[in-house]
Amino acid sequence: MPNRARVAYFSMEIALAPGVPTYAGGLGVLAGDTVRAAADFGVPMVAVSLLHRQGYFRQRLDAETGQQTEETVHWSVEDFAQALDARAEVEIEGRKVALRAWCYRVRGVRDTEVPVYLLDLDLPENAPADRELTGSLYGGDHRYRLAQEIVLGIGGLRMLRALGFDRILRFHLNEGHASLVALALLQELRANEDGRRDLPQQLEAIREQCVFTTHTPVPAGHDIFPLELVKTVLGGPAVELLGELGQRQALNLTDLALQSARFINGVAMRHGEVSRNMFPTYPIRSITNGIHPPTWATSSYAALFDHQIPPWRQDPLSLRYAVGIPLSEIHWAHDRAKRALVERVNAETGAGFAGDKLTIGFARRATAYKRATLIFRDVERLASIAAQRGAIQLVFAGKAHPHDEEGKARIRDVFAMREALRGRVPVAYLADYDMELGRLLCGGCDVWLNTPIPPLEASGTSGMKAALNGVPSLSVLDGWWLEGHVEGVTGWAIGDDEGAHGVPASGWDAAHAEALYAKLEKTILPCFYGEPERFLSIMRSTIALNASFFNTQRMLVEYLYEAYFESGATLLETR
Repeated sequence: MPNRARVAYFSMEIALAPGVPTYAGGLGVLAGDTVRAAADFGVPMVAVSLLHRQGYFRQRLDAETGQQTEETVHWSVEDFAQALDARAEVEIEGRKVALRAWCYRVRGVRDTEVPVYLLDLDLPENAPADRELTGSLYGGDHRYRLAQEIVLGIGGLRMLRALGFDRILRFHLNEGHASLVALALLQELRANEDGRRDLPQQLEAIREQCVFTTHTPVPAGHDIFPLELVKTVLGGPAVELLGELGQRQALNLTDLALQSARFINGVAMRHGEVSRNMFPTYPIRSITNGIHPPTWATSSYAALFDHQIPPWRQDPLSLRYAVGIPLSEIHWAHDRAKRALVERVNAETGAGFAGDKLTIGFARRATAYKRATLIFRDVERLASIAAQRGAIQLVFAGKAHPHDEEGKARIRDVFAMREALRGRVPVAYLADYDMELGRLLCGGCDVWLNTPIPPLEASGTSGMKAALNGVPSLSVLDGWWLEGHVEGVTGWAIGDDEGAHGVPASGWDAAHAEALYAKLEKTILPCFYGEPERFLSIMRSTIALNASFFNTQRMLVEYLYEAYFESGATLLETR
């Protein structure tokens, strides 16, 4: 295997399984789905991440107020991954720090595998503080975060070499957290050469090896570290090399990745446009995200697809044949998925959900721009619509980062609206959003709600998971929905695309709330309660049109042909 691998995929977080808490949200889920698709295809890939012994965090919500508190996650690494004997080391604050790797094997539908190496500093030879550096995902201060990115980028490359991976053709940097791979490659090149190439040639050799995917459409989301901190943590010689890589004022990890990559892409067509506006000197392409269908199909839909479209696991494009599935079977699959969700909601929250009521789901990272409370902008209007047009029940989920006080406030706002609507519109908030709960929500709702401030949604993949399970979206036109939306066929738009290229106008909350209410009142509720067969037809269309395209198998083919290899023939020669 070591001599066969040609692509190394680096990501700070990766969602491997529900019991492996090495992810925080969409970035990690996308990474896990990418690796699962690579395993399905037999792509010669390895993946590198950190072990995160303490995970992200376990979310607890006060039953009355919704106040979030965080608890450390406890999980048994040995139950999922194998400790390897190989060792590598990095320098942190002048100290030699040893690292090892745990191997988690992702098996594809054809029994091919992609190994994922989870880096671990919890070794007896390391100082106590250093042993904690691979403990908590996105925890600690700037120094802690920088140290983790050193372990991922520099330590990750050195570990791959220690494991015998000497024929890597491309290093895929999934977001800027991994950009210190470029520094490690330059260090490696300098150590192995005796001045045969000048700096421009060396930099070009590094660029030829690196692929960079950016996920963040706002400048504040990119990690920047002052050079004094970098010099303290990483050392003077490394800072000098970073200067040669363009990092002379500060270490901007996104800029480092942009300067170091042969291929750069955003994660949706609109996100590519936004990224080109943010970084106009770079040729940024677009490869729209997808999901891994076998991972995200509920058990009832998986059984339906196995019966009606047998190749769907190997060939998600075949989901287009869902147009021929009888509506009665769509109803059967959805009814079972919805029943499981209603049971979970009622057991955990006592919200009194009913299986025959329109259930709207909203599950996102809890942060201000996602606008979880937009649907509550006019509580009396919402209650009136439910009373006159048909009952509505709302279920929410999502974690706020421990330092995101605005995000925590939005959760509390949902709980306050639950009380304001009690007896009129049932509202539930499910705690500790993870892979398992995500699949339950995306499969069991009737409509999937998405209300980000455009253009801040880079892609969004939860709506894709919903579509796979026949759940249409009601969404602002941003991210992937600009590509997947067919009005009244795959779901419904909230507002239009006007102004989405610039800064959102101050009146967008009011306009989007009004559009949301109008769509519920005049279109969705009359269809759900008055034309159930038409609603089932829309559900079927979401599978045929959206699920057949917005999947990681299609996405990975685009990476293979556009980013990793020069042609399909090159790929075949490496297998």
